[in-house]
Parts: sequence; structure tokens; C-alpha cells
Amino acid sequence: MTDELILANATLVLPGETLRGSVRLVASEIADIATGSGVPRGATDLEGDFLSPGLVELHTDNLERHIQPRPGVDWPHAAAILAHDAELAGTGITTVFDAMRVGSVSRKASRYGSYARGLASELLELRAADALKISHFLHLRAEVCSDTLVQELEEFGTKDRVGLVSLMDHTPGQRQFRDLSKLEAYVKGKHGFDDAGFQAHIAHLKMLRDTYGDLHEVEAVKAARRFGAVLASHDDTTAQQVATSANHGIHLAEFPTTVEAARACHVHDIKVMMGAPNLIRGGSHSGNVAARELAELELLDIVSSDYVPAALLMSAVKLGEIWGDMARGLATVTQAPAEAVELFDRGRLEVGKRADLIRFGLVQGVAALRGTWSRGRRVA
Repeated sequence: MTDELILANATLVLPGETLRGSVRLVASEIADIATGSGVPRGATDLEGDFLSPGLVELHTDNLERHIQPRPGVDWPHAAAILAHDAELAGTGITTVFDAMRVGSVSRKASRYGSYARGLASELLELRAADALKISHFLHLRAEVCSDTLVQELEEFGTKDRVGLVSLMDHTPGQRQFRDLSKLEAYVKGKHGFDDAGFQAHIAHLKMLRDTYGDLHEVEAVKAARRFGAVLASHDDTTAQQVATSANHGIHLAEFPTTVEAARACHVHDIKVMMGAPNLIRGGSHSGNVAARELAELELLDIVSSDYVPAALLMSAVKLGEIWGDMARGLATVTQAPAEAVELFDRGRLEVGKRADLIRFGLVQGVAALRGTWSRGRRVA
């Protein structure tokens, strides 16, 4: 990599606007931004393609998919992590908060075992060896409906790059799984339970929530403060649940399930994040509120790829179409998520920010990625 790189004749996605111009990178930072369509000697001509900040991903299950590509298959972890990292770079994601569940269900038939501490250590070792293309942080999904959450949280410390802790409550009959028929289809499809196994699973989870739920919620809030991590809610459904989240000091809501909850989030200055697949497919697989409805109601702030990394850029372009403002659409996957997790060194095309950038064009209305730079280095 040279010390200087000029990306010229691009459609720059700047805060609040798009315009033709160029960006000069020096080492790992943005050194200069200029307007105009000229191509200086030695510059790379982007031929009018969009040049945007790299995408910031706050909630993705993609690493888990690489670790366990099929039920019962535990893929070699280093290979899985490297493949996951390369896939994200290839979709324009330059910062990721890798979601890992903490809080296991020890009942053998549950199939929710502990794995986060070991996997996190392997990921951090690869990062220390400079083997990863993009920037990785940890997102601990703290499942309060479990029996090991406290012990698993205690395994993490301030050096583990835990940037986000979300309060998860997958107790059957509420929040995301308030419709038990949707839960039954999901669980049977994922874990292969028969009717008796499903009913036993439901009963056990409800017992765990009654026994440990309140304690686990308190301990997860304490852990986030200990890590110096941002605390998020997950699947809030009612205004009262949002009020409880606000009392915890939460300013980020992952996937509120109703318009009522999304409205309450904005009343409490809590940013609303929805999943890209929900937006693109026109609704949630579990029957929750559609992301597009929240966008049209001006209640959508941030998008995550959830389980399809390539959907993140796709969703930003889709929002640009819905709002008639490409810069605003891209902000939901760049500036807004970066600010939500207090990473103020990225997410904007601005002098002095990290040189995390993507180049893309539009082919029949679909974003076609043509380049990814992480700290000034071409990684895809």
C-alpha cells in the first residue's frame, strides 16, 4: 500500500448530501476532500460511482453460521472466522460487532450450549496477528431466559473489545415470540424438535425466566457498565418495556416488534434499529412490524444485516429510494450505527476520519460493490 491514494470523479456520500468529488487518503486516514469531476495525475477514476463510508454492522449472526454451517457440524474456527471476515469485507462492511450469545440452557435437549468465551478468544487472537481484513468488536447477546448468564458474563473483561451488550429475552409467549405458532415453526425447523420435545422446551424456558430472569437482567446491565459497552434492548413490544429500557440507560433498540414500541423509543431518545432482511422482504419472519412501515413513519434510524451480510448495503439503497435521499439511506448503515456505539472516528466522509470506504454502483437499482478499503488498505 502506498502512503497516498486519491479516489477521484466519484459521487461522494457526505453527511446530508451527495456530490461529485474526490477523496485523498494518507495512510489510514482521510486527508482531504475536494469537489469536482477532475481526475488528478495518479488518481483512480471512479467514473461517477458512489464513494461512501464503510458500513458499520451492529448485529449479525453471520459468524455463527460459519461456525455451524449445518446442525451438528462444528467447522474449524480459525477457518470460519477468516471466511466470515472476508465475506463481510466483500459486502462493504468495514466495522462489525460480532454477535455471540451468552446465557446457555444446560438442559441437554435444549441445544443452546456455551461457546462465546472460546470463540471470542480465537477471534481476538487472529486480530492480534493482523489476520483480519476489517475491524471487529464483540456484541454479547445476553439471554436472560437461561441458567448460565452470570457465569458467562464473568468470563469477559475490559480487554475483550466488548462494545455492545443487548438484553435478550426469548421467553415463549412474549416479545419476538409472542405468537407461539411462529415460534413452533422456527424452533422445529432449526432444532428438529417433535411436538413433545417442543412443549418440554417451552416449559423449561418459562421456568428459567421465572427463576433467573430478573437477576439476569440486572447483572447484564452491570456487566455492560463494567466493559464500558453500549447497552441495547431487544424486541421491545410495549411502551412499558421501552420505559424499562430507558430506565436502564439504553439508547439503542434492536428490532422493536410494534409501532407502539418504536414510537415510545423516539419519545425516550432511543435509536431504533431494524433488520435489513425485514426491509427487503417486506416484513419479519416472526410476524413483527415491517421495517418499511417504520421507515415511512420516520421511526427507523439504523439498519443491521441480521443474517444476510449483503443485505446491509442493499437496504441502505432501498431506504434512499423510499426517502428520496441516498445520503440519508446510507447514514443508517454508516454514521448512525457508528455514533450509536460511540465510534466517532468513522462512519462519515470527513477529514481526519478513518479511511474506511466503499465504492459501489447501481445495476438495475441494486447496489453493486466495486471496492472496499479498511484503514486505507484495499481489502475487497
